[in-house]
Amino acid sequence: MASRDKISIVLVTFNEEKNIEECLDSAKWADEIILVDSFSSDRTVEIARKYGARIFERSWPGFGKQKNFALQQASMDWILLLDADERIPEELRREIENLLVSQSKRPAAYRVARKNYFYGHWLKWGGQYPDWQTRLSKKGVGSYDNTEPHESFIYEGELGTLENPLIHYTERRISDHFPKLNNYSSLAAAQRAQTCKKVHGYDLVFRPLIAFYQFYLRK
Repeated sequence: MASRDKISIVLVTFNEEKNIEECLDSAKWADEIILVDSFSSDRTVEIARKYGARIFERSWPGFGKQKNFALQQASMDWILLLDADERIPEELRREIENLLVSQSKRPAAYRVARKNYFYGHWLKWGGQYPDWQTRLSKKGVGSYDNTEPHESFIYEGELGTLENPLIHYTERRISDHFPKLNNYSSLAAAQRAQTCKKVHGYDLVFRPLIAFYQFYLRK
C-alpha cells in the first residue's frame, strides 16, 4: 500500500453551533481536527468534541492572529483551513486524498474555488465565482497577515490549483446577514483608517460603475 501524508483540518470558531456539525461531518476523514474557539456561549465546543477535535479556547485577537495560532497547533504534514460555514464535498475530499498519496513533487500550497451560496442560491456571477481561496498547504510554509476582515495567506513556494470547489453557505436566513455585515463593515473601516486611505467623492461615483462593468457587463 502506498505511503500517505497526513492532514490536519483547522478551524477558528465563535458561537457556530448552527454550522459546525455539518462542517465537521464533511471533515471527519482528516487525520486530525484542530478547533480554536473564542469561548463560545453555545454548543460549538460540545459538538466539536463529538468529532474528536483537539480544542483550544483562546480570546479573540483578530482573524489573522487567531488563524496563525490554529495553524501552529496542527501536527500533520498538510493543513486545510476551513470556516464553520464551509463544507468539503465528496469530490474535493477524494482529490485531496489523492494528493496525499502522490509521489510526485507537489506545490507548497493550493488554491480552491469556492461556491458561495446566499439564501440557498449559488452566486455564480457578480464576481462571486470562482472566489479563489488559498487553503491547503504544507505545514510551516506560510502564515496569515493581519488585514481585517479578509486576511491573506502569505506563503513561500509554488501555488497549485484544486479542480473541485469548496462549498460556502454565506447566509441561510435573512436574520443571519445583518450582524455579519455590520461586523465586517466595522473591521473594514478600522483597517482603512489604520492604513490612512481616504475616500474621495470620485470613489463614490466611479468605483460602483467600474465594479458593475467588471462583474456583470464583462461577463
